[in-house]
Amino acid sequence: MIPRIPITSAEVEAIEFHLLTLLALFAVSYLAATILPLSPEFLYGALIAEGYSLGSLLFLATLGNTLVACVNWWLGTLLRSNYSRFEDYRWIRITGKEIERAGLWFNRYGKWSLLVAWAPVLGDGLTVFAGIARVPLWQLAALAGIGKFTRYFFIAQIATTLIN
Repeated sequence: MIPRIPITSAEVEAIEFHLLTLLALFAVSYLAATILPLSPEFLYGALIAEGYSLGSLLFLATLGNTLVACVNWWLGTLLRSNYSRFEDYRWIRITGKEIERAGLWFNRYGKWSLLVAWAPVLGDGLTVFAGIARVPLWQLAALAGIGKFTRYFFIAQIATTLIN
């Protein structure tokens, strides 16, 4: 039988705060990968300075960012078969020809360009065109995830250098 260790309410509150902080990092990393003007780097660096587990921070920030790449890929698969519908809308200023031209550019540089899917604005377009170009989801998730992990790893290195 496992012995029970008494936990005080202050310890419970500290654990809850810790979990909510990690959830906030995940949410900010997720939302920052959309078109919202958010920057998770500041929160990420602050949590590193506070002594949070680097592995947990890397995992959550990378996961949040990579999930949005997967959503963008899914939108690209929808766009691939329906882009002619969007040409009738005045507020969408992209034509089927432009989408096809961007798809050709993507195919020229290939799926390896997904390693830079972490880049603001460019990364969103790359992941959408990966869906249009029929890149398998597992390849998108792997390549974009590697790029995003590398980005957060270097940010962590910079943050720890500045802290120490």
